[in-house]
Amino acid sequence: MAYMALYRKYRPASFAEVRGQDAVITALRNQVKLGRVGHAYLFCGTRGTGKTTVAKILARAVNCENPQDGSPCGKCGTCEAIADGSSLNVIEIDAASNNGVDNIREIREEVAYAPTDGKYKVYIIDEVHMLSPGAYNALLKTLEEPPSYVIFILATTEVNKIPLTIQSRCQRYDFRRISADTIADCISGILKNERIEAEEKAVRYIAGAADGSMRDALSLLDQCIAYYPDEPLSYDHVLEILGAVDITVFSRLFEGIVKSDTEACLSVLDEAVNEGRELTQFTVDFTWFLRNLMMTLGAEHPEEVLEVTAENLEIFKKEAKITDMEQLFRLIRIFSDLGNQIRFAGQKRILMEVALIKMCRPQMEADTESLAERIRILENKAERLQVLEDKLESGEFQPASGGPAAYAAAGSASGPEKDPGRRAKPVLPAAVPDDVRTVVGHFRSYAAEMDPLYHPYMKDAKLSLSKDGNLLMVFSSVLNREAMERRKEQLESFISSKAGKTIHIEFADLKENEDFDNIFVNLEKVIKMPVIVEDEPDEQK
Repeated sequence: MAYMALYRKYRPASFAEVRGQDAVITALRNQVKLGRVGHAYLFCGTRGTGKTTVAKILARAVNCENPQDGSPCGKCGTCEAIADGSSLNVIEIDAASNNGVDNIREIREEVAYAPTDGKYKVYIIDEVHMLSPGAYNALLKTLEEPPSYVIFILATTEVNKIPLTIQSRCQRYDFRRISADTIADCISGILKNERIEAEEKAVRYIAGAADGSMRDALSLLDQCIAYYPDEPLSYDHVLEILGAVDITVFSRLFEGIVKSDTEACLSVLDEAVNEGRELTQFTVDFTWFLRNLMMTLGAEHPEEVLEVTAENLEIFKKEAKITDMEQLFRLIRIFSDLGNQIRFAGQKRILMEVALIKMCRPQMEADTESLAERIRILENKAERLQVLEDKLESGEFQPASGGPAAYAAAGSASGPEKDPGRRAKPVLPAAVPDDVRTVVGHFRSYAAEMDPLYHPYMKDAKLSLSKDGNLLMVFSSVLNREAMERRKEQLESFISSKAGKTIHIEFADLKENEDFDNIFVNLEKVIKMPVIVEDEPDEQK
């Protein structure tokens, strides 16, 4: 038997099986039970919300020989005939390809004949907004006063295109987007029936990516299962298949934007491209990240507004502390404009790089939002200067000798807040260990030979000396430091093999607004020339 797609295999067969449309289902079921079935219905809503499915269930319910609480029994001959498409009483018409006057005239001629069996003749016209103006006019009279045994069910995703004269002759039901929780619950039940294991995080991501459409969710699930048929469905697999990225990547990108760190932002983008992520989807997902961040900042109880996991909610709360509404409005505008352009662009990466640079450099734009962002940056700098002046007046801080340059360096090291635990710059020891000198002298060439996965982290790393005399790698991003700490053994093994000596590596990261050169000894400036360890061959002497 041929394989049947999940959205067809698990299509609801009764009103009780329909998910996420309780108001619509209750009204239709009561009409069937009370015998108050209307002659024309208009089902509106976005794709995949159940319009056509409910229309077919209603067609079976009104013709069922033994209805059960307003729903079709699914066992009688009439229900089975309608379900397998052999019944002459239920006629499905695709208005996208049958949208002319002649098609509607055929319907007008057919309604004159009573159903051969059953009570009602049901016409389901899908995508009814595609009908031509002449076809609408031909449908008007029949739709207003059809024979008592005829029911019209019109389904559309664009109700605004349907003439008001048609709408006024129908009972209108609006199908809502299905919540991510409802979709995730449905997917979990299907996976259980199919005996497929899956991570809850993977299920939640598919439910969110469906954007309120149950059919889209099941199609995505089908796609993911087919890619890894003999393995449990993991979150990483879902991201790989859908060309999406993890929320932590968006968190790193956002932190880079807030710090106006263009290099860090472009590094995140480069990493996503190298991993094969789809940039159109990347744009959509980051726009939603910014939207969720805006809701976290503006809502009193964001957990009630956002359909995200507790883990992701904590990430949004953390990022909300370093931004404000004005900045978020500007970023959302830039990425929304990018989303409209990138869909049909030939050079998607270039467009995204330009957008990221705009975000980091508001001086490139002259609109009011960018001007406000520039003012915000100046205010932050003025606030840090004021903190420094307050420390000078109170005697808490004494400027180092060396004139204005030393004064500025000291101000940078002090940071924006009064922090007695601020780290002081260590003094360079009398001698740097030879093995550390060797690694520092060749570090950038070593980094170039490493797996491309490490390149973004290596670019962020600056080299210093730990208090134990080991090589110290300092990162501007906490996430980069944590990523490299997880790969410490592989990194030490690679560096040791290149240097010919056992190298021990320690890690650190900069606090907010700290400058590396004011906190750590920059070994790459101290050790300017590579150290040649091996002797030259005899023929070169």
